[in-house]
Amino acid sequence: MGFTSYLLRRLVLLIPVVLGATIVVFSVVHVIPGDPAWAALGFWAGQVQVEQWRKLMRLDQPIHMQYVYWLGDLLRGDLGKSFFTYRPVAEELARRAPITAQLGVVALTIGMVVGIPAGIVSAVRKDSAYDRISRLVAVAGFSIPEYFLGMMLILIFGVYLAALPPGGFASFQESPADNLTFLILPALSLGLPIAAVYSRFTRSGMLEILDQDYIRTARAKGLAERLVIYRHALKNALIPIVTIIGMNIGYLMSGAVLIETIFGWPGIGAYLYNGILSRDYPIIQGSVLVIAIVFVLSNLVVDLAYAFLDPRIRFGRD
Repeated sequence: MGFTSYLLRRLVLLIPVVLGATIVVFSVVHVIPGDPAWAALGFWAGQVQVEQWRKLMRLDQPIHMQYVYWLGDLLRGDLGKSFFTYRPVAEELARRAPITAQLGVVALTIGMVVGIPAGIVSAVRKDSAYDRISRLVAVAGFSIPEYFLGMMLILIFGVYLAALPPGGFASFQESPADNLTFLILPALSLGLPIAAVYSRFTRSGMLEILDQDYIRTARAKGLAERLVIYRHALKNALIPIVTIIGMNIGYLMSGAVLIETIFGWPGIGAYLYNGILSRDYPIIQGSVLVIAIVFVLSNLVVDLAYAFLDPRIRFGRD
């Protein structure tokens, strides 16, 4: 099966997956405790006002009809309007998506730049002092929750050392320097746990590959050790890392909910967090759906990347 046929088949399979995601997102949002009508109008509102508001927002309809209305709007690109600000959710998500994307890309880059080389060196120097320290740091790294790490970074670099701002945001277009300064701590909070995971998986993959016959053959031919490691071993050892990268994209989107809130980073995560606190159904549904779609698409990219990293994988074999 060629690449085009494989891609089309995967895209077709995404349709029921995304449809299932809409059902789950809609259902979960409607079991959240609390009444959005009272949250939007305040407890001083009268019962008549509450009932009128529910009718206006179509919350007086049966749950399955609410889903049908929401899905119909969704197919037209309409994610609804916030119960509080009445701003279109789609516009808010479009405005905040680049902010979250910047944080996620920088955090992912930190994870790869720090974790993959550390794992390679750890595998090449197996059982050395560096390897033992690297494994200890990696275990500590992915055991610490990102929100706790974020608060520790604020305490150390933002309060005690006063070297970096403990929170805030500046637009890159208006002030690139300030933007990058505000970005460092939240990106480290998300990126360092990822680096720990990449280090462990890279080390494990490299150790397995370095024991293969073709690696011994390459060394027997007199190839330089650097060529053996980076040209022959690393490419195949990166296959499980590609899977982790795809999973980490979804992790970054979900982890951004707390990190953006802690650091005052106005992305999708903070938007979702505020929507949850205020029981703002359109914000929650729209934000979670975007995160789910990003996760699904990232897994599709991972599937396609497999064939390019390992020639033994063929598109017709799942």
